[in-house]
Amino acid sequence: MSFGWKVVYGGKTPPPGKSVAPDERLSWGRTAGLGAQHVVAMFGATFVFPLIMGLNAQLAIMMSGIATIIFLLIVQGKVPSYLGTSAAFVGGAAAIYSQGGDPADVTGAVLVAGVVLGLVGVLIHFMGTGPLHKLLPPVVTGAVVMLIGFNLAPVVARVYWPQDQWVALLTMAAVILMAVGLRGFFGRIAIFLGLIFGYLISWVFDFFGPITSVLPGQNLIGPDGEPCAAEGPYCVATPFEHDRVSWAAVKAADWIGFPPQSDFANGIVGWHAPTFSFAFILLMLPAVIALVAENTGHVKAVAEMTERDLDPVMGRAIAADGVGTVIASSVGGSPTTTYAENIGVMAATRVYSTAAYYVAAAVAILFGLCPKFGALVAATPGGVLGGITVVLYGMIGLLGAKIWKENQVDFANPVNLVPVSAGIIIAIGDTSLRFTEDFTLGGIALGTIVVIVAYHLARAVAPADLKEEDVNLIVVDRPGVQKEDAPGSGEGTHRH
Repeated sequence: MSFGWKVVYGGKTPPPGKSVAPDERLSWGRTAGLGAQHVVAMFGATFVFPLIMGLNAQLAIMMSGIATIIFLLIVQGKVPSYLGTSAAFVGGAAAIYSQGGDPADVTGAVLVAGVVLGLVGVLIHFMGTGPLHKLLPPVVTGAVVMLIGFNLAPVVARVYWPQDQWVALLTMAAVILMAVGLRGFFGRIAIFLGLIFGYLISWVFDFFGPITSVLPGQNLIGPDGEPCAAEGPYCVATPFEHDRVSWAAVKAADWIGFPPQSDFANGIVGWHAPTFSFAFILLMLPAVIALVAENTGHVKAVAEMTERDLDPVMGRAIAADGVGTVIASSVGGSPTTTYAENIGVMAATRVYSTAAYYVAAAVAILFGLCPKFGALVAATPGGVLGGITVVLYGMIGLLGAKIWKENQVDFANPVNLVPVSAGIIIAIGDTSLRFTEDFTLGGIALGTIVVIVAYHLARAVAPADLKEEDVNLIVVDRPGVQKEDAPGSGEGTHRH
């Protein structure tokens, strides 16, 4: 692909209402700032999910940058996205550990799932998106985007917000006010400015005394009331008094260094070769269902924002995610997925330049090589992340509503209303369905399956008058189409 991005608006901040396309960029200084904002958006989840899966967070950060570059190359720069750590594999990892597996078993099962995901993408690329559109029409893709965003709500409610509710509230308010009230470039990096604001507020609050709250992975207490080593069902983090901003880990970290080599016998998890077990692979394969739907929803969301037809690269995007997962897990890293958090950043900034993603990827690789800087970002108070993510995750979910609106989905039709509502609630509530003691579907995966299967089942049994709507097509406004000529008016309406 060509790296010759077209400089627009003289490299300066776009006028109000204008956007920057994937093959365009602003000045490198502004692009670097936007890239930093993408790093902030992805860092929390990309750092936390490896810890939950028993993998090395520093390695996950570095490999996410490498996977993102590979993704952008495979999609030829047409789908601006960041590949961070996927949460779809958390349940499978827990199941593997419960059966006596180790991190190498987890990464081996993840690698195979990545291969399967890549093959699915290749099939879509060569067979076209027609079958995919029939399986995932606008009412379904909108629901998938919505449930992906809103399924993240418990992360805010259970992990970040309780750590410091007042800092979270103030940070949220600051992000909202700055995103709407600031003009020019500063308004477009409101999320990054909100992070700085929240960090400063937390530091100031520490002068008035520490806070008593729960920090994930710290102050772990077992059912007998004694300290325990690894967080899990019988070893949980409990409230304790602590400063909001702590740089102890930053001071202890080295400036330059690779992640360590794994030594499972001594509890050290770093880079390692994966091992393969058929039983463990079966536990991971259901995550592929979630990732196909998740990537499809993300590409649809990006298509809506950029007003471009991205169907021709849909297969490439799904295959590229599979390739990223294979490469990352081959050295002991975490599975990857296109990140909804970064889609939220694009929705807020209206800057879709892939140049910003290359910057973010390069910074992530540097994070992986600089334990001290990674520790600095990881020291961001949970309350600050709570205030930021409550805005971002909500914006992701509402992109699903935008897909419905732009494609004029009729919710007076029970074929659209009933199955979609059920799937969304299942995902938001993180409902699970246990098939065996070792195999459970839940959250995004279960909600997606319910939406897809229940929708097509409802459509199959519905009377003819409820099937008249052409549900196999999705409307995407092309660049230059005026809003008054949007879908429904006939002129300016494009279907594919």
